[in-house]
Amino acid sequence: MTEPAEHPAERDETSMRGRRTSFLPSRGERWGLESLFVRVVATGGIIGIGVALAAILDWQDVAAWIVGIVVSTVSVLLAALLWSSRTL
Repeated sequence: MTEPAEHPAERDETSMRGRRTSFLPSRGERWGLESLFVRVVATGGIIGIGVALAAILDWQDVAAWIVGIVVSTVSVLLAALLWSSRTL
């Protein structure tokens, strides 16, 4: 007796298991100007987060020196995370 033929969908599924696929095709490296633009926009977002955080803390009547420490610490941590990223 012969074994039943393997269904093509099953063959494709087993061969795809080892490979990592995504919905979008991969793209090459970012150009230098594009990478700089993305980082500048993201840095603007960090500034916006700091301003919002300072406004919230001031609204809650937190001492000014604590607002300064919290906002500067959060800003430095976010900027370090952003600028150390290799994907931007």
